[in-house]
Amino acid sequence: MVNRKRTSDQEPPAPEAPSEASTAVAASPAAANDNAEAANDNRPSFAERVGQRKRVTAADPYLIAIDALAGVRLFESKQDRQMALKFGEGCLEDKPNQEVIDTLKEAGYRWNPLDKIWVHPIRSDSAMATRIEAERLYQEVRQMVRQQKGIDTSQEVPF
Repeated sequence: MVNRKRTSDQEPPAPEAPSEASTAVAASPAAANDNAEAANDNRPSFAERVGQRKRVTAADPYLIAIDALAGVRLFESKQDRQMALKFGEGCLEDKPNQEVIDTLKEAGYRWNPLDKIWVHPIRSDSAMATRIEAERLYQEVRQMVRQQKGIDTSQEVPF
């Protein structure tokens, strides 16, 4: 079997001789459209592009929920396999009170000083439970932060 895929450093394969049973003559694509050859000089053919498709992936970490007024955001990172809670921009002024920090620690979250987020690992055996618990904790923590900041809870937008 002849490999018909051609790379740029190889010579094109010699055309095969038509079989005697074949009587139809196909017109070359360039004959059908004289400009097609000039327009596609630098582009690889469709056959050469097959398998080179680039997949678009979702942002990682991606935002699950946000309370802009309270400054609390819930993220999930599939690459790092972790759930994350971020308060404001992570600076000292955005630090939650000790009651919120204790709640996060009780739930198994740890402070990541490099990224300035509270993280909890996602394990494959309990991934769904971890995600559900993270959403519950997010609701609890954001309520605590809203009360701490004196934000009216009647303005809430549901999850």
